[in-house]
Amino acid sequence: MTLVAPDPLTRRCLSQRRKALGDALDGKPALIFAGLPRPRNYAAAAYPFRASSHFVYLAGLSIPGAAILLHGDRATLFAPPHDPDHALWHGDEPDPDEIAAWIGCHHAPLGALPAALAALAPMTLPTPDLAGCAAASRLLGRSIAPGRLDDRDRPLALAMICARLIHDEAAVAHLRLAADAAARAFSAGLAATRPDRPERDVRAAMIGALLAEGLEPSFSPIVSVHGEVLHNPSSRGVMRSGDLLLVDFGAESEGGWASDVTRTWPVSGRYSPTQRAIVEVVLAAQAAAIDALAPGARYLDVHLTACRALAAGLVDLGILRGDVDGIVEDGLHALFLPHGLGHLLGLDVHDMEDLGDLAGYAQGRARSAQFGLGYLRLDRDLTPGMALTIEPGFYQVPALLAPDSPLAMRAGDRLDRARLADFADVRGVRIEDDLLITPDGGEPLTRAIPKQINEIEHLMAGDLQPQEAP
Repeated sequence: MTLVAPDPLTRRCLSQRRKALGDALDGKPALIFAGLPRPRNYAAAAYPFRASSHFVYLAGLSIPGAAILLHGDRATLFAPPHDPDHALWHGDEPDPDEIAAWIGCHHAPLGALPAALAALAPMTLPTPDLAGCAAASRLLGRSIAPGRLDDRDRPLALAMICARLIHDEAAVAHLRLAADAAARAFSAGLAATRPDRPERDVRAAMIGALLAEGLEPSFSPIVSVHGEVLHNPSSRGVMRSGDLLLVDFGAESEGGWASDVTRTWPVSGRYSPTQRAIVEVVLAAQAAAIDALAPGARYLDVHLTACRALAAGLVDLGILRGDVDGIVEDGLHALFLPHGLGHLLGLDVHDMEDLGDLAGYAQGRARSAQFGLGYLRLDRDLTPGMALTIEPGFYQVPALLAPDSPLAMRAGDRLDRARLADFADVRGVRIEDDLLITPDGGEPLTRAIPKQINEIEHLMAGDLQPQEAP
């Protein structure tokens, strides 16, 4: 792992973040751990290390085994000492004093942390890894586990959520970098799409485009002609003429900020009439949702706007019958759109989801018990500075469409199965963009990635060059 000094803007924002968080805690101590590397099969063969996003938010770097202690107006980095053999195997790295100077905080050896905590009972947040939580448990003398929040740590979690919900200048800059890198990867993916070739060709081309820039994907990509499998982990299939390829892909900036984009394009280079019709419906649902973005708007209402637009399009195509509002009220749109419209975006692809619905849902709000709506990851009122995704879709999931499924039985004759059979060449379509909430609405960060039908067809035919990011 190579540590590079943060740029001046990021360094300034790091200091501001630490101060703001310390102020929000009224001087109460908080300890944020980076976490520890995880062995892939034996200790010296570890997965690439990525620190806890809460630590990255305050430090700007991924430092294995480190921690930041906030106490009053003082921030101290506790970093492990250099292993004398490290330079032999991995090359020279900056020492902890140099790193602390980079990020603008004090430094103390990691071994001094127990003494520093002797008179303190700091709040903390779990790291995503078990080893990091076990180390924190030993240090603090209480049980800490991934995904579990102790009541005594709740004020820190709420303060961190409040801070990370609204992105500062450095964060926005990195979100733009991640979006632009994803755009270049999608161009590589479109160029690599060929009938009778394996899906992994596209996956490899897109990951390779990032690696060539020294970047990594922000999550394990989805590249599949079986788009009806919502989080399909496999890219082992073969792309055939007539298939739609669903690609859900994102880049991570050098500072750790994520993009998350989905496009669905025809392997042959041209959509069939039925594929074109469904893609147009999904595009219309996405456009309606984006138009509904505004400061003060409730994300649940934006989700329902997309659901109504999708249902209206399916009624127009004859797939669903009945009143659109009634279809959505009864949750029948979830036959084809079972997931939520989107999620927060930031240092995590699903930002702060390690804190559960405390992050995604405003105080006093809870997940619906209705199928489909219950998967909504975000129900907050929108505020300038928030970043999120808008990703409606259409999927023919066999388990949902089976005649004996509860949702299909509720639909009854409002689902025209004969008409649906005409769309057998549409397994799954999803179109996803990253949006930054501004005083004027929602700014698409991923606008440079083509999604309109004619543009994609022209690109795949070689008639157009990809749009440059503004």
